Amino acid sequence: MSRAQLALNVTDLEASIRFYSELFGVEPAKRRPGYANFAIADPPLKLVLIEGEPGQVTRLDHLGVEVESGDEVRAAADRLAAAGLATVDENDTTCCYALQDKVWVHGPGDEPWEVYVVKGDAPAVDTA
Repeated sequence: MSRAQLALNVTDLEASIRFYSELFGVEPAKRRPGYANFAIADPPLKLVLIEGEPGQVTRLDHLGVEVESGDEVRAAADRLAAAGLATVDENDTTCCYALQDKVWVHGPGDEPWEVYVVKGDAPAVDTA
């Protein structure tokens, strides 16, 4: 199953988590410092909240399509390139506290889109 992703930069992460938990009737699937994501079944959506700068308004960070396999990412990259769109591949990259393969493309308004697969949780980072 594929699902759309919407990633937002938010000023107040805790208030945003409360709001989106109420709106979609689910708790975050993953929480980390300055980060939360929701795996929403209905509608199929991955909502990502990234804590931004104090006082900024909520804004779009990027859009995406989560797929189930690396083969689907490669097929999307091939299809987008064949359509003449500029793509950027990222393999075995750490993003959103997960190991991912992805391909990026920009829409006509320069909005960033990614097609990606989550390969597993990213290793914990010792910040001490």
